[in-house]
Amino acid sequence: MNADDFADSVRNAKATELDRLGSQQLLVALTGADLEPEVVLTAAARSERTAAETFSAWAEATPEPFERLAERERDHHERVVAELDAFEPSDPDPMHAFLRELDDDVSRAGGLVGRSLVADRTLLQVVNFFVNRGDERRANLFRDLREDTRENVSDGVSMLADRCESEADWERAHDVAEETVRIAYDDYAGTLTGMGLDPKPIC
Repeated sequence: MNADDFADSVRNAKATELDRLGSQQLLVALTGADLEPEVVLTAAARSERTAAETFSAWAEATPEPFERLAERERDHHERVVAELDAFEPSDPDPMHAFLRELDDDVSRAGGLVGRSLVADRTLLQVVNFFVNRGDERRANLFRDLREDTRENVSDGVSMLADRCESEADWERAHDVAEETVRIAYDDYAGTLTGMGLDPKPIC
């Protein structure tokens, strides 16, 4: 395994989970089926704040690239919060609770790739939500955030190219990326199941 095929390998390994996380039901799970703009924006702002806090914690040991990524997520959070009348933060979701337990650069880079693949799906659904409401300004806001988040995949892979010294390192990073996606999917599926909905349909 190497930098050229790492991200695609994770996508292929977790294709079903990522497809389902990219379904319209994702926002149902994130908002408790309260699909109003303020609720969707609050969920998005909480996600960006949580990511900023995770990357900031990682930056204490490894300033580059994590401080830069934390600053990017803080900017995302501020841009979304500017769309809200009020904002209340939340506790970390299970995916970020897992990420914050990672304690080495190889694992964290793998986690960054996994988290970014999940966030890409989330932001796509937020874009679609505002497109369907005819709110092109907010749709464009989240298109910008999604583009930044897709770059985070490349940041994670570049970091792995610098840090991985053996095939075992690449495999460990790959396992962490897969586990990150799995935890995000299990949280999503569990939420929908608790609401009496089937998480399996992907459209």
